[in-house]
Amino acid sequence: MQPFVSVIINNYNYGRFLEQAIESGLQQTYAETEVIVVDDGSRDSSQDIIWSYGDRIIPVIKENGGQASAMNAGFRASKGDIIVFLDADDYLFPHAVETIVSQWQADVAQAQARLESRDAEGNYIDLYPAPEITFDHGDVTPLLLTKGRYNTTVTSGTSFSRAVLERILPIPEDDFRISADGYLVAIAPFYGKVLAIEAPLGVRRKHGENLWASSGQEIEISRFRKSLQHDRVRYQALSSTAASLDLTVDHEPGLRDTLHLTDRIVSLKVDPQGHLYPQDSSAMLAWKGFWATWKYSSYPKKRKVILSLWFLWVGYMPTELAKLAIAWFLMGKSRPQIVNKLVKQLRAVTS
Repeated sequence: MQPFVSVIINNYNYGRFLEQAIESGLQQTYAETEVIVVDDGSRDSSQDIIWSYGDRIIPVIKENGGQASAMNAGFRASKGDIIVFLDADDYLFPHAVETIVSQWQADVAQAQARLESRDAEGNYIDLYPAPEITFDHGDVTPLLLTKGRYNTTVTSGTSFSRAVLERILPIPEDDFRISADGYLVAIAPFYGKVLAIEAPLGVRRKHGENLWASSGQEIEISRFRKSLQHDRVRYQALSSTAASLDLTVDHEPGLRDTLHLTDRIVSLKVDPQGHLYPQDSSAMLAWKGFWATWKYSSYPKKRKVILSLWFLWVGYMPTELAKLAIAWFLMGKSRPQIVNKLVKQLRAVTS
């Protein structure tokens, strides 16, 4: 029998993008698909758009409770054997569900696919994750236990086995008001394999209203602090799940994760007064970043060279020089043209 698939769209005040997201769900080439649209207490035109679809979709209208709350509510309303989550400011390509189903196996807990990054006007930016980032797949629990993360994607590129979601939901709603996918991708792999789909199956839209958006012109320290706080609650959920299965997570998995260490050294160097880890020093984070890059990352060699040297520069240079390196490395709009060319050349190298 062909599996039934639920596309669950979570929305909060994304009325200007919502119709495209809904249409992308309705236009799937795989017939056994339902579209559920959860509105999390929007104050814009979103609910009018939802009601205009009548019985073509399953509407879930609720008070604002955050993304985890919306995803939990959508799952309760669903019937699918496979659940595809979609943010309302993103959209799927017509063949997305058909592709997922064609590659799905009985032991899969989660599938992850690349997405195209596009701006609010639809202009192509890049692939996400970037082409040089290799997806992890299969049994990724050793990576979760060792460094608390593996190479995956964001909400709109993920889908999950219903049987697995029934074991791990509800997502803790107070802890994951945003980035609820962080809980799902950290917990689901304990109950099955991760399927990696290299072809992009949809669009991840980058625009100024994203909760993680940055102007690209200056270092917005709140974004890094938000990421660190999110890692903290994700590690707690990860450790709790591992313990229930008689497994043990490294006592500080973030110290082996280059993404976490990047946020952490930026937070400390730019605004030490508000840093979330008072025991940190710049030198310690620099060497942890250097070591994590070479020991625990799967980046191409030349990328490892650049990233490890970046950690040492940020950790040991005076604050103003460190800030310059941070801005050039993490915020593309701040780079001089010659630096942009070097970054593009680096990304073009795959080994």
